[in-house]
Amino acid sequence: MAHFFTFTPKKKAATDIDFIHLIESTGMKILVATEKPFAKEAVDGIRRIVEDAGYELALLEKYTDKAQLLAAVADVDALIVRSDKVTAEVIGAAKNLKIVVRAGAGYDNVDLAAATARGIVVMNTPGQNSNAVAELALAMMVFMSRNRFTPGTGSEIQGKTLGIHAYGNVGRLVGRKGKAMGMNVIAYDPFITDSAVFEADGVKKVNSVEELYKNSDYLSLHIPATEQTKGSIGYDLLMSMPKGATLVNTARKEVIDEQGVMKALTEREDLKYITDIAAGIQSELNEKFGRRVFATAKKMGAETAEARRKVCSGSQCWFKPQAKPATMESPAPTVLTTDMRGGRACHQISLASQSTPSAPRDTTTCSI
Repeated sequence: MAHFFTFTPKKKAATDIDFIHLIESTGMKILVATEKPFAKEAVDGIRRIVEDAGYELALLEKYTDKAQLLAAVADVDALIVRSDKVTAEVIGAAKNLKIVVRAGAGYDNVDLAAATARGIVVMNTPGQNSNAVAELALAMMVFMSRNRFTPGTGSEIQGKTLGIHAYGNVGRLVGRKGKAMGMNVIAYDPFITDSAVFEADGVKKVNSVEELYKNSDYLSLHIPATEQTKGSIGYDLLMSMPKGATLVNTARKEVIDEQGVMKALTEREDLKYITDIAAGIQSELNEKFGRRVFATAKKMGAETAEARRKVCSGSQCWFKPQAKPATMESPAPTVLTTDMRGGRACHQISLASQSTPSAPRDTTTCSI
């Protein structure tokens, strides 16, 4: 059953101003819409900030039907979501919407084209759940190496080669943790050309995705779902991997060529696949390959108390009264992201960067 209720705010102080003047100083309504709710303490934190700013907060939690979301957004000015889909239909139903905050790093659950057409600013909170995802990736490797904790002889990950596909926030943490567990770590990221970035972590940079897969006993996947990456991980790459290799996916379902993976698993009985995002053909994979494949029941990457607190805290920052950034004299960006751990840097990302696997890269920087 969905829970929907509203908190009545305190009167807004005359001296308060909202973030970059995107929303008028009175009558602002913020909706937190989460199919998988934030922890109570995190929601309480949002509530305090919203009320202190004199705004109205509405919550839609554990909803089961899109119609509930469409009804809830009808009169809101701002929307905070997790992995909830903010489609063109949702944006169309939200007549007053000005800001969407994605509590998390990836923003492919938000229709940027529809947001741009309406002049709606979309923001995210990268880095907040990175450690939770990185720990899960390593745990998945151990889980598969030990035969899913069932009787029988497994293997150790120490001394094995860990390949990291995309060396962003999560990838770097996976690399560092893998090194700490005695693994040899290699990585590929076409958007990081400076080898010193890898060398600082004791990681070897390889020059192509083919070289990465060919040499990885465990391949940890961290690429976003873009037009260039969707369906890009499939038969050829898996078939090139060493004997007994395991593909670990904590990224996105869409980047996997499911039929290609199934074909590779059929021809190579030594290969394994574990994912935090169940495949569309997951039941078929389970039936055909048994313990060689595994998918979590529901995406678990950010499902830790610590990650929920950090992600939700990052979302709160967008609604704290603060000064207007100098660069906001220019037209509002499509996406405005910031590393909330420091709360300093922010980056404007154009719609075109949605096709860039490791965005943001060449971005305009401002300060908050």
